[in-house]
Amino acid sequence: MSDSGRRGPNSSGNREGGGPGSRGPRGESKRNAQERERNRGPQRGFSASAPSQRTRRADPARLVAFEVLRAVASEDAYANLVLPARIRHHHLDKRDAGFATELSYGALRGQGMYDAILAECVDRPLAQLDPAILDALRLGAHQLLAMRVPAHAALDQTVGLARAVIGAGPSSLINAVLRKVTARTLAEWLDHLLENETDETKIASVRHAHPEWVVRALRQSLVTHGRPASEITELLEADNAAPVVNLVALPGIGSLDEALENGATPGELVIDSALSSGGDLGRLSAIREGTTRVQDVGSQLVARAVAGVDLGPAAKDGGKWLDLCAGPGGKAALLAALAHQEGATLLANEPAEHRAKLVSQALSAVPADAWTVRVGDGRDVGKEQPGTFDRVLVDVPCSGLGALRRRPESRWRRTPKDLADLGPLQRELLDSAIDAAKPGGVVGYVTCSPHPAETTAVVSDVLRRRDDVEQIDSGAALDAVSLSGNLGAGHGLTAQLWPHVHQTDAMFLALLRKKP
Repeated sequence: MSDSGRRGPNSSGNREGGGPGSRGPRGESKRNAQERERNRGPQRGFSASAPSQRTRRADPARLVAFEVLRAVASEDAYANLVLPARIRHHHLDKRDAGFATELSYGALRGQGMYDAILAECVDRPLAQLDPAILDALRLGAHQLLAMRVPAHAALDQTVGLARAVIGAGPSSLINAVLRKVTARTLAEWLDHLLENETDETKIASVRHAHPEWVVRALRQSLVTHGRPASEITELLEADNAAPVVNLVALPGIGSLDEALENGATPGELVIDSALSSGGDLGRLSAIREGTTRVQDVGSQLVARAVAGVDLGPAAKDGGKWLDLCAGPGGKAALLAALAHQEGATLLANEPAEHRAKLVSQALSAVPADAWTVRVGDGRDVGKEQPGTFDRVLVDVPCSGLGALRRRPESRWRRTPKDLADLGPLQRELLDSAIDAAKPGGVVGYVTCSPHPAETTAVVSDVLRRRDDVEQIDSGAALDAVSLSGNLGAGHGLTAQLWPHVHQTDAMFLALLRKKP
């Protein structure tokens, strides 16, 4: 049996070799005076604890992180949706919830990097490991290499977790592999993995835990939107930084007072926003009621920009607004609140029934006469209701490359094929949005991706085919609704926000006006 398959010093199960005084192949005793068996590895001492003292239970915070990784891997779930539910299920306090969050997100973000390290410590391809074992190894590797957790605690607790939820046999393997991981620091492991590598993209991919194609795509995106390619390292590092939780109080409806009393700080980019200190935000009554919501400030800015464009005489009697791709409802709630203030109404369209229910829940805090929800294909709205809406937000389905810091699993799920598959849908939705807009009305094309295939290419293609629409300066529109008044997000007539520049998701905005 290989080293990674032998029982290590903290493993459970019966001792090999029989009772007291058993001897090794050369006849020497393998037990000390207290009858503890020596570790098998070279130059190693005795176990730190007796078998009866070794951890055999799952620490709740680590168990939550393990359950999140399992749901992401086996159910194609999203960590940001699973994690809060598991935290509540296990009744974690604020400190343990913070630990579980850092461990879950860190292991998911660094998955490719940790897998490269683990591959050096396992005697078989990682694909041959049981997925649950691999997830436990990733959690252990993150604790050992990137968290301020003592090595003995990381080992003991990870092996204890494995014993409790996977089994005694796999826990021995996990113990042996993680002991090999402790042989180097993270910096030393990366130097080891890259000692003969000269390709800058591959180096960045390993060091910053992004697939190579994503590194190339983000570098190209920087250049497309007017920023130097040399910023790629800063962008990748920003993707790996734990994002601050952004809050928004629905205009005229919500208040940030409760959040500010509980440690949040006022947002610096947009009105009615705050930065949360973390913890279980569900404990705040304003969050439970939906009058204050968790929403990235980039999303707040693009929604407000669409709502803030001067329509001149085009809008009458408050007008009609449309959110063409409304699910799960965050931007729709903000738009509906803004529409209500203007005496307008919002139609929120969502094709999936279950997501339409989420939209209705998100909108429930806004007076009911200010909004309606439509369940149907957004591509049909322009045909069914042509020339109807003063303002249209079309936040199209996209690769999500701009939200990798908030959706840590996405970087490992997405492939270049997704871009090709989504392109036709994005163009059709933008066409429908333009058709649905009134003459003189405004359309905001939004993606949570900076990739040119999903941003400038889509807008350029639609503009080439149509003569009934013109671009508006999107950078100026964002500046007009920001507290700074000078975001510097504009390039040409489009605008691109960045995690490493604006501390937002990488939201893209193109504003188009329907010609009278």
